[in-house]
Amino acid sequence: MGKQLIIVESPAKVKTISKFLGKDFDVRASVGHVRDLPSNSLGVDEAQNFAPHYEVIENKRNVVSDLRAAASRAATVYLAPDPDREGEAIAWHVAQLIHDQARDIKRIQFNEITERAVKDALAHPRELNENLFEAQQARRILDRLVGYKISPLLWKTVKRGISAGRVQSVALRLIVERELEREAFVAEEYWPFHALLAAGVPPEFKAELWKIDGKKAEIHNAEDAENFEARIKGLPFTVESVEKKKRNRPPSPPFITSTLQQAANQRHSYTARRTMQIAQKLYEGLELGDRGLTALITYMRTDSTRIADEARDAASKFVEENFGKDYLPPKPRIYKAKGGAQDAHEAIRPVDVTLTPDEVKQYLSPEQYNLYRLIWSRFVASQMACAIFDDTACVIGCGPSQWKARGEHLVFPGFLAAMPKSREEQDLELPPLENGQVLDLKKIIKDQKFTQPPARYSEASLVKSLEELGIGRPSTYAAIISTLQDREYVRIEDKRLAPTDLGRVVCNQLVEHFGRLMDVGFTATMEEGLDKVAEGGENWVELLNGFTSHFNPSLEAAAKNMRSVKGGMDSGLPCPECGKPTVIKFGKAGAFLACSGYPDCHYAASISTGVTCPACGEGQLVEKSTRKGKIFYSCDKYPKCDFALWQKPVPKPCPRCGSAWLVEKKGRNGTILACPTTGCDYTEEPKDDE
Repeated sequence: MGKQLIIVESPAKVKTISKFLGKDFDVRASVGHVRDLPSNSLGVDEAQNFAPHYEVIENKRNVVSDLRAAASRAATVYLAPDPDREGEAIAWHVAQLIHDQARDIKRIQFNEITERAVKDALAHPRELNENLFEAQQARRILDRLVGYKISPLLWKTVKRGISAGRVQSVALRLIVERELEREAFVAEEYWPFHALLAAGVPPEFKAELWKIDGKKAEIHNAEDAENFEARIKGLPFTVESVEKKKRNRPPSPPFITSTLQQAANQRHSYTARRTMQIAQKLYEGLELGDRGLTALITYMRTDSTRIADEARDAASKFVEENFGKDYLPPKPRIYKAKGGAQDAHEAIRPVDVTLTPDEVKQYLSPEQYNLYRLIWSRFVASQMACAIFDDTACVIGCGPSQWKARGEHLVFPGFLAAMPKSREEQDLELPPLENGQVLDLKKIIKDQKFTQPPARYSEASLVKSLEELGIGRPSTYAAIISTLQDREYVRIEDKRLAPTDLGRVVCNQLVEHFGRLMDVGFTATMEEGLDKVAEGGENWVELLNGFTSHFNPSLEAAAKNMRSVKGGMDSGLPCPECGKPTVIKFGKAGAFLACSGYPDCHYAASISTGVTCPACGEGQLVEKSTRKGKIFYSCDKYPKCDFALWQKPVPKPCPRCGSAWLVEKKGRNGTILACPTTGCDYTEEPKDDE
């Protein structure tokens, strides 16, 4: 009898698994997908119940040959791609390619790459799950139908080489509509007031203006601010009420894919794609000195907060031994998955909770350490007691006004003892206060503010919205965002996703002609349909028939009615050479201005920021990008003038020094406008800031 053959996805897993299975097992990798729909044709026969035509991927022919040869020598073949629908599809395709060589084919899956988990999977093999495969196949065919049939319309009407995606296009719509909200936003002036007060003993504290004459305080201009300040001048600040209560703050559940991507983006500015790349390494295994190749976390594509009983017990034991019995909750914490979650796998957690981040830090890259620390801390904290705070709420009267002050004091850290410290965990204490107590006013602090438009999506907030709206699944979030950037439909500005002119045009074309496809609710319904296919509750062919019954008529209408913008969109600017209107066109390097009088006039230029070059005084500062897509601004007279800068120039004069322009810079609370002149420290918050 031959060896037992195990086929995994990643070559990195081969080393980890081979280490503890020994010489009786031959572990090989498919290196991802081995078959797919053809790259040069639709590959789907709609007339024959959407029968797909699969081909071996060109650069996988040698891999397939090796797997077939290994299967012919094996007593049993265990297919062990990742434990999700895509992994099931890979297993299915491998099985189809080796079935005539293999004696016996089984499917195994494990949520963590440990000796215990792998051997347990080998002891409990199963048959391939046809429902999971068909759900993934239906998704692939849906995406192929949309991309292959809509993209040529976009080539014809917008720009050759661009494409549409079923889920990515809906995500693009969210980003574009948020930008439209920002542009339509009208800022309103308001003046918040704070009083810095003292009670005879430290600390001094701030109280915020709450009510004036019994109504919510609303001060909209400088005149009203001065009038109010005059009304309270010289009047005492007296404590009217003090309310104290204890507050229990429970820990968050362990990470799922979306919350891990959000936390990594918020704390470390990692993109969703980068987060998943780092997590993949932690899952597959890293060299840890004497421990050798060791997997650190469980599978990282999951929408379930469930954890195994033995993992929960191990966490409780670790907490008791390292923090004390008081840090355990009254009973073990069990987290339920949200409605709509597939709940196929555990939450993301450390494989061995006793392997602390500091213990393995020397073997990890900074990024790997940061992510492992996030996952480990969140998991340990999820099995700990609540943090306990003493909260104080105080109402203070001053003439016609009432002011509010709040304080909190951490009484018992609970789960916070296991979490990386942040500014959020700092005490905001009030001094001892009593009803009727007169406070000493140190100063009145008033500020001119303007209401802000809704913020652009960050990667974290977009992932959160996609999850809440039911768009995509854990394995797709990173791909959605990276695809939008790769297609140059969005770009990163101040760590936020901003639509490009090309992205706006594509979105407008799709919304106008494929309203149902671009509808958020419809996309979520399709995801639910795919879930039902995976559960065996819906036939995949019927699902596709339902989709094409609406999609095909829209496609026919769009082919007749989609308006071409290849001639350019009106820019509202005259041509500096002939005076005719200029238009915005899309080229290989992005959007640019061109004269509508072409070919009589050949004027073309990058889109100007409206700021004259401060170096030569002749050119305009225009937006450009590096090879890696990073935006910068330079003179359009290059190479005659090589002036360039990273900050976005804004055609607004500095009121302090007279500079003809300002630049956007990142401040503590977001983007600010600042004077670029050396020695001038003028700054302001732009009214359209996020």
